[in-house]
Amino acid sequence: MPEAAGGRGKLAYKFLLWFLLISLAPMGVVGWHLIDISQSVLKEESLRHQQSLAVGFAETVSNYISTFKTVLTIASRLEGFATMDPVKQERHLNRVMQQHPAFLEVSVFDASGRETVHMGRFLSAVPQMRNFADEDPFRAALDRGEYAGGLARFQGLYPTLTLAVPILESGAGQAVKRGVLLAKISLNGLSQMLRQEFPEKGRSQAAVVAGDVRDSFLVAHSNPNEAFKADAKLPEEILKVILTQTAKRGGGEVELKDSTRVLGAFAEVKDTGWIVYVQQPTESAYLAATQMKGQVLRVLLWVVVITLLLSLAVAGHITQPIRALQQAAERLTAGRFEDLPEMTLTNDEIGDLAQSFIQMSDSLKEKTGELLHAKEELTKYGRDLERRVESRTRELKAAQDELIKKERLAAIGQMASVVGHEIRNPLAVINNSIFFIKTKMTKEGTLDPKVERHISIIQSEVKQANSIIDEILTYSRSRELKPEATKLNFWVEELLSVYPFPAHIAVEKNLDPRDPVVYIDQDEMKQAVRNLIGNGIEVMPTQGSVRIATALLEKGWVRLDVGDRGPGIPPDVLEKIFTPFYTTKARGTGLGLAVVKKVIDRHGGRVDVQTAVGQGTLFSLYLPLHDPNRKEPPAAGVRQSAQPPITAPAQPAARTEPPQTARALPATRPQGT
Repeated sequence: MPEAAGGRGKLAYKFLLWFLLISLAPMGVVGWHLIDISQSVLKEESLRHQQSLAVGFAETVSNYISTFKTVLTIASRLEGFATMDPVKQERHLNRVMQQHPAFLEVSVFDASGRETVHMGRFLSAVPQMRNFADEDPFRAALDRGEYAGGLARFQGLYPTLTLAVPILESGAGQAVKRGVLLAKISLNGLSQMLRQEFPEKGRSQAAVVAGDVRDSFLVAHSNPNEAFKADAKLPEEILKVILTQTAKRGGGEVELKDSTRVLGAFAEVKDTGWIVYVQQPTESAYLAATQMKGQVLRVLLWVVVITLLLSLAVAGHITQPIRALQQAAERLTAGRFEDLPEMTLTNDEIGDLAQSFIQMSDSLKEKTGELLHAKEELTKYGRDLERRVESRTRELKAAQDELIKKERLAAIGQMASVVGHEIRNPLAVINNSIFFIKTKMTKEGTLDPKVERHISIIQSEVKQANSIIDEILTYSRSRELKPEATKLNFWVEELLSVYPFPAHIAVEKNLDPRDPVVYIDQDEMKQAVRNLIGNGIEVMPTQGSVRIATALLEKGWVRLDVGDRGPGIPPDVLEKIFTPFYTTKARGTGLGLAVVKKVIDRHGGRVDVQTAVGQGTLFSLYLPLHDPNRKEPPAAGVRQSAQPPITAPAQPAARTEPPQTARALPATRPQGT
């Protein structure tokens, strides 16, 4: 029942959701619309402010140029200018340059365009007089009455402007043009004025530009260092906006190459064709709009919170009887009939539902009591039956295991007795006789090669028979273990050094440098490892390698790997390889791997087998790590309480981690056992 209620959702939350939708949805739509309108108005106001700044400074630039034009006009009307007296002209011009540091050079040209006076602040030698008869400044001053242009960079850095006015002489009712007064003025003052009006802050800046998009001239900049560069100009994305407009003023958002958006405005400087450009980051320009939006959102948030609290109070009051009914249903589901909460029976549909619920709970209480009594009886009978079945099963299994063990031990003991007394002694006599015959015939020089070959065959068969007897006796023996602390790497090296490996077999060793110490019976463990190595050599008659590896594992275990690169073991054979007397070879007792498993079991370890087609077979022997603090070794044949870890062997890399019991991957031939 709680799950169903959770699936439908809490009734109070549903009431709350509807209250919020009814009250807040219209308010949110209206509020968002008002925010959008206010944002648009404030952004337009920010743009108008930017445009007014651009227009204001455009007028300032125009007045700046007009001021110097006026200075030149006044100077041209001083005494001595109209008469073209060079001495007086130099005196007046020297005073003008002292009073106005912006004048860099001043020259006087007569009516024919020949230069008569040339003064400058940075002249290092007597200047050579020039002829300006065909130059634009001279012709424009005579024809139009003034000239302003010829933007250039003084010393390749500082922007300058050329101004020219005519020298007039009044007489006979009209003015006679006697020459031209020409000056180069520095525009650095404009950059200083921009810097005062627009201090460098973030990306806020102002500039005065002349020319077109391809050949623009940066006249002034709020950062004077930008204007004093040889290749000074504004970014192309800004020049394309302000120099391609037909309007005399305008503005808007501009996206720079680094994806930053700025609010820019421009205005044309009167009579010059120059453009004043002012920009400000949109974050700063729209700061008022952002602040207003934040305030409105905070107000809306408070409205939402207050509405939410009021809605929760109303929804809680409406759903309180239903919650009491729900609690009663949950306790009833849990079988707590005596702990039902008190329910108010209101005069409405909820009250009727509560009355029906009380009647249902009384009926359920009665039926549940009957079911519980029946359940107790069934449980009692089931437990009694289960105990009897378990007891009989244990008895049968113990009897079966004991019977199998006795039969196996009896057969093995009988066979070992027969082999030990009836076969080994005749074999020893045969071997001694063959040795005597071979020695006798060798001394007399009558040993025929064919006879020698047959003697070798007899000796080999006798040796094979003895090895079979050794395997049977080893498996049937149950002598007491004689374990001792052994450095595994040294023990492996010693074993490999005396093992008679054939010439076609290579030995691959990968011993753990930590050299783990194990507590083993060296003789029994040596027999087990030799059996594994011998099996591997038998399945590689022409060429191959035997791999020996040791590894120190976590939780106090050591792994000894013995593998070959033979063809592997078939799955149907793999599960039987440790069964005594089971073999797939034409000759053999089938006790080699049984002896291995018996030895490892007696040491409290485990044997894992991995095999794969074309990759060979790997036997992993897990042994407990020697604990020097343990006073006595574990009893023979008793496994440790902790099981060896299931870890992937060091070789081969393609194999998966060893299982708890022997298992196989697809293979093509049986491994000798």
